[in-house]
Amino acid sequence: MEAPVLMRTMFYVSDRTAITAETIGHSLLAQFEGTTEYREVTIPYVDSLEKAAAAAERINNAAHADGERPLVFSTLAEPESRALIIRSDALVLDLFHVFLEPLQRTLNTSPVVKRTRSHRISNLSTYESRIAAIDFSLQHDDGARIRDYDKAEIIMIGVSRSGKTPTCLYLAMQFGFRAANYPITEEDIHSGKLPEPLRPFRARLHGLTIDARRLASIREERRPGSRYASIEQCRIEVRQVESLFRAQEIPFINTTNMSVEEIATRVVQTRGMERHAV
Repeated sequence: MEAPVLMRTMFYVSDRTAITAETIGHSLLAQFEGTTEYREVTIPYVDSLEKAAAAAERINNAAHADGERPLVFSTLAEPESRALIIRSDALVLDLFHVFLEPLQRTLNTSPVVKRTRSHRISNLSTYESRIAAIDFSLQHDDGARIRDYDKAEIIMIGVSRSGKTPTCLYLAMQFGFRAANYPITEEDIHSGKLPEPLRPFRARLHGLTIDARRLASIREERRPGSRYASIEQCRIEVRQVESLFRAQEIPFINTTNMSVEEIATRVVQTRGMERHAV
């Protein structure tokens, strides 16, 4: 008899975007496997005592409804707001408290509490450069505007739905790279050669591949019942595109069990690329 699934609510609370709280929370809980399922609630911009009190009330209500204490990942900087959350009926992981106290002791100085320090625009030219990288990736998605490939820092290639677009956008947003992507079509695969627009930029190419069953599942959502989504077609395309990568000595990675964050980071690490200031 299978153990019953326990449902717990998980809160991410922040006086800014809550991205830091979400990232750390996901990383920590990924270390645990079991019979618990989580309902995730993100509460950003808790930038007043009134909002902190409302967040604490939501946490307490979830504890009552679930019959279990929620988990709270908090990056609140203001002490009084932090105190309201800490007193709630939950396991509160106060991430600022965890890191600020040892830093304060080591640096022998007190932190200046400013809500706007996290995820702010600290350097306008750097911010504009990142926006330009995102715009470049959007404009050069799926083989568009190939005449501008000389401006690309990396060009992701692979069969349709292998993860090229989200990887390029993540490379632009988080690393500041001008990333383009080009789909390897059935015609390209049969020729055994690189598509002509890519040949001058061989050194900038990085391939993505994926398990055929996973690819078929993704394509089935897009075009149900089509030849494009059939497992046979996916197996042929994956096998042949990997042969193309090897024949052309193009580095590639398998994205099947990887998040977009992992894919992008692995690409950057493999190629020895220096992350731009973002």
